[in-house]
Amino acid sequence: MEFGPVPLDQALGAVLAHSVPLARGRLKKGKVLEAADLVALAETGRDSVIAARLSPADMGEDAAALAVAQALIAGAEGLTLQIVGTGRVNVLATGPGLARIAADQVHAVNAADPAITLATVAEWQRMEPGGMVATVKIIAYGLDKASVSKACAVGRSALSLAAPALKNAVMIETTVGKGLGDKGHRVTEARLARLGVSLAPECLVPHEEAALAQALAQAAGDLILILTASATSDIRDVAPSALRRAGGTVAHFGMPVDPGNLLFLGTLGARPVVGLPGCARSPALNGADWVLERLICGVPVSGADIRRMGVGGLLKDIPTRPRPRSDPG
Repeated sequence: MEFGPVPLDQALGAVLAHSVPLARGRLKKGKVLEAADLVALAETGRDSVIAARLSPADMGEDAAALAVAQALIAGAEGLTLQIVGTGRVNVLATGPGLARIAADQVHAVNAADPAITLATVAEWQRMEPGGMVATVKIIAYGLDKASVSKACAVGRSALSLAAPALKNAVMIETTVGKGLGDKGHRVTEARLARLGVSLAPECLVPHEEAALAQALAQAAGDLILILTASATSDIRDVAPSALRRAGGTVAHFGMPVDPGNLLFLGTLGARPVVGLPGCARSPALNGADWVLERLICGVPVSGADIRRMGVGGLLKDIPTRPRPRSDPG
């Protein structure tokens, strides 16, 4: 692509680089110049314009953006393209789910040519229908077709949407004394509904290992949640012990996300079990969200996965936190 001052008598078909005022109106940047445009420019006293001229080996910005975006979602369900123009194509989610991003491929696309830019949401970000997962922007009016082909090759199928795979859940809450009310159930119900998961009616049991184990053994649902009246402070505490007593396993305790440290993860048969931290009673983002969203969308979560959540895991403190991170006094 050639870029720079172009005499008007050579500018037919060139792409105008900057908006130009005319006697009546203006020509916008990015316009492919036609014969009438050249006459209008000459009437202003100009004899040249700053423009880009594409060679047969080049591809225009809109075509290049579309080609790259189509490659990124090749074979993926749950994603669609929004053609914006001016070298931009957005990738949108068609339903709820989690953004599955192949980071190495995104880096490779951005390394293919400085004029090709790809920006995405964070990996595993929860998406609403119509939410923007990524945007492709070509920052030149045209570029070499070979660069576009390279970007398409290295970025093929880099983006997809992990759609919800679980349909229903049950949450067992333990109580001490008068209990803590139904806020935990209401907040969790709303949290799960964002991904189309229904929550069974409230299930309350005393904060005792035997009572909780019996409730777990009788629980029905694709996903089992435990919310205890007293925080789980050890892998041998009431809730993890009750899960083992019911025939389940505890795979991991604790997570490097704050709020959310006191989460534990396990299984009961083939069903995932999540011991929720006390902060799950708040609708604010916490570590449990990251685990629940992945499990609901069929993305496996291991102890190693949880241990890698520390970078970015310092979340905003919640007002109801019993022990804030710092003393305001």
